[in-house]
Amino acid sequence: MLPQISSRRRFADLSEQEILALAISSEEDDARIYRTYAESLRADYPDTAAMFEGMAREEDSHRQRLIELHQARFGEVIPLIRREHVAGFYARRPVWLVENLGIARIRDEAEAMEHDAEVFYLKAAKRSTDAATRKLLGDLAAAEAGHQTRAGELEAEHLDDDSRAVEERTSHRQFVLTWVQPGLAGLMDGSVSTLAPIFATAFATQDTWTTFLVGLAASVGAGISMGFTEAASDDGELSGRGSPVKRGFASGVMTTVGGLGHALPYLIPDFWTATIIAFVVVFIELWAIAWIQNRYMDTPFLRASFQVVLGGALVFAAGVLIGSG
Repeated sequence: MLPQISSRRRFADLSEQEILALAISSEEDDARIYRTYAESLRADYPDTAAMFEGMAREEDSHRQRLIELHQARFGEVIPLIRREHVAGFYARRPVWLVENLGIARIRDEAEAMEHDAEVFYLKAAKRSTDAATRKLLGDLAAAEAGHQTRAGELEAEHLDDDSRAVEERTSHRQFVLTWVQPGLAGLMDGSVSTLAPIFATAFATQDTWTTFLVGLAASVGAGISMGFTEAASDDGELSGRGSPVKRGFASGVMTTVGGLGHALPYLIPDFWTATIIAFVVVFIELWAIAWIQNRYMDTPFLRASFQVVLGGALVFAAGVLIGSG
């Protein structure tokens, strides 16, 4: 957007007092973000929560120093100016978009917050022609660099190897409960339960387009049913399985994908070519399910293979026999 028609101020047009006020409000916002992270992580990741509390206190101390500088130079009244008022100023992602992405993503976001501020102040200092403003921006850049160093010290203080290992196990468990488990259930349902109707239709009609339509309907219908069932079965409050929306989405999508895998080959007009490709896809799907069970659910691979492949083979045979009869 052109500066002439934008409602935002250009950084070059800000006075030294406004730059200082902007720094104060930014430090306050960052401290609140860190405290929000700490509060959301406290129950499952107490050591990381303590780290973010320490970072919030660091932001508070820098904000207080900036306020004292403003009082000495410009008086008690601090202008109201925030990041969103300045064109091109770095933006913070909404907390609710970040806190659902996992503990590692939150740590990375905190590091990026400090780095973005430092880079911005350094670039702004280079563009400034006023000596006092250049010094002020340089001091702020140095402060942000100091924040990154202090953040590393706080992480080392609160997150020793044992604490990090415990939190990583907790994070992995939450990932499995929220995404892998319902997704795996959906993939199994979509891959196995749609075998019979798809192959029964295929061998009964030997019409690839009809078979594809039946497979598409079965896959989408099963995906919708599984998604709503998973979301409605448990709100996650007591079980700790996480958001019902996430679980329902994972289950519904994977159910649909599992069914479409062996329905899509029937877009090929030749019946036997489509059927052979569909059979290969089914084989890959069943072994993928066995691998996921072994990788994330700690199911012995041979047992998972036997259960999934045998079950899939029986359903496939039932569909072929019914269709051929």
